[in-house]
Amino acid sequence: MDSQTSQPSQASPSPHTFQVDLRGLVDLLSHHLYSSPKVYLRELLQNAVDAITARRAEQPDAPATVRLYAEGGTLRVEDSGVGLTESDVHSLLATIGRSSKRNDGLESARSDFLGQFGIGLLACFVVAERIRVVSRSARTPDAAPVEWTAADDGSYTVRTLPQEARTEPGTTVHLVARAGAGEWLSEERVRSLARDFGALLPYDVRVGDEPIADLPAPWDRPYPSPAGRRVALARHCHDLFGFTPLDSIDLDVPVAGIRGVAYVLPSAVSPAQRASHRVHLKGMLLTERAEQLLPDWAFFVRCVLDTDSLRPTASRESLYEDETLAAVREALGERIRSWLTGLAAGDPERLAAFLSVHHLGVKSLARHDAEMLRTMLPWLPFETTDGRLSLEEFAQRHPVVHFTRTVEEYRQVAPIASAQGVGVVNGGYTYDSELIEALPGVRPGTVVSELDADTVTAHLDAVDPAEELALSAFLGVARARLDPLNCDVVLRAFHPMSVPALHLDDRAARHEQARAEAEEQADDLWAGILGSLRGSAPRARLVLNHLNPLIRRISSLGEPDLIGTATESLYGQALLMAQRPLRPADSALLNRAFIGLLEWATHTDPGKDDRR
Repeated sequence: MDSQTSQPSQASPSPHTFQVDLRGLVDLLSHHLYSSPKVYLRELLQNAVDAITARRAEQPDAPATVRLYAEGGTLRVEDSGVGLTESDVHSLLATIGRSSKRNDGLESARSDFLGQFGIGLLACFVVAERIRVVSRSARTPDAAPVEWTAADDGSYTVRTLPQEARTEPGTTVHLVARAGAGEWLSEERVRSLARDFGALLPYDVRVGDEPIADLPAPWDRPYPSPAGRRVALARHCHDLFGFTPLDSIDLDVPVAGIRGVAYVLPSAVSPAQRASHRVHLKGMLLTERAEQLLPDWAFFVRCVLDTDSLRPTASRESLYEDETLAAVREALGERIRSWLTGLAAGDPERLAAFLSVHHLGVKSLARHDAEMLRTMLPWLPFETTDGRLSLEEFAQRHPVVHFTRTVEEYRQVAPIASAQGVGVVNGGYTYDSELIEALPGVRPGTVVSELDADTVTAHLDAVDPAEELALSAFLGVARARLDPLNCDVVLRAFHPMSVPALHLDDRAARHEQARAEAEEQADDLWAGILGSLRGSAPRARLVLNHLNPLIRRISSLGEPDLIGTATESLYGQALLMAQRPLRPADSALLNRAFIGLLEWATHTDPGKDDRR
């Protein structure tokens, strides 16, 4: 055999072209790329507006009209745009992914166009089974009108028409509804969608004879007074978002081509709730659910704005996360920050009304913005043993700002600390402990100290050593009973006298307690590992109030079992007063102590019963 014939062919393989299943692609668009079939109308408006923009780039005085006519399951959209020649139709409408904005030297002017991805009319197949386009080019006036007709099976035809078929430059798109989609092409639905998508478009857009544009935008209109403007914007917010705002904030970022307004929500929302904003791109509504437009701390506003600089994603229903969006987010956050600073300086009543609802948002901002924290110190509310105060007022009253990191710790110590003259701030709510710890940085000379069990105990009066020695037997029984619960018993004298016992612990003690419980329930391997983690953290303590009459009576009892039961009852009552979650062992202790006290209370001498 000839050696040459045994070698593989060195000829280049013939190229092949991908075949596209148009029906499958339409299903992909409708179920995965676009959130709703309604985007078909946005695509039609977008193509019409872009065609007008392209024509006006060459003919500034060209007409700028878009007309939509819906009737009997069909829709006709006419525009006075740049139009297409037969070669344009073959290269643009018949090639998925091609964009007219890439041709004829218009690449440098693409920022003037809404469309960026060349999907165009393909989206119309979501609601239409047939699309017919008739167009005449403004760039080539002598060219005959051309017709492109396509079906949802992927087939299409192109033919030239007589000159009289369309005498003026521009394009007309005809849609015929697919089965089950006729409602999307009804006049009422088309009018509603056109108003929603195109209310801020700069051209003459009409459904039939009815204009759909509402220009200038509400935030750009002249008003007789600031109060009148505030009322008008509140009405706009109610129509758009369904609520009447506490206030409105102008969002004007000329360098990013942004104009709009932020509306302050009238009720509190969770910081974790993602806010949704309305964004128009060059007048066309891009999305009603832009979540990444503002900093996370600005969850108390809803925005509507128009921009010419932000980049849409492929579906044109959200914003592309890039450096431009990050810069815009920072600039819009600065506008809201400036509004807050302005309220603090000139309108304290409105600021107080705002903070009564949205203090969490401002606290979230102040965590990372020292200047904002300094500005808001006289206004931000905190729960304290002196009532609801600002940190500024609290620091003026107390040389040391004591605070707890959890609500449970605050509830343990607040009544006792207050009676001893020790001021405490509850740092257990969202962001509060971070702000309290940042206080010395914005208020020089302020001393901040976390309040723990040792500090509280140190502020309680010690009992006379002779009296405590006389009660050593009672304290020994009480300590022995609570030792299995990793809790010590100490005797102090404190006010208010009505409090018989106080349960104190700190995070280290709770961690050690949790570790010990896990060790008891673990197998040998894990028990050994957990045992090696045993710390020297102080144990929780039950502080008995020697001034309380009940404690005095219990300490005089002579029966060890009764002392133990009473001690368990005091321990359980102290836990409940602190509103601490009960462990299974604590619940069992409460139940045992309750039954024990009932048995003791109902116990009678059998001899007395016989004498009856």
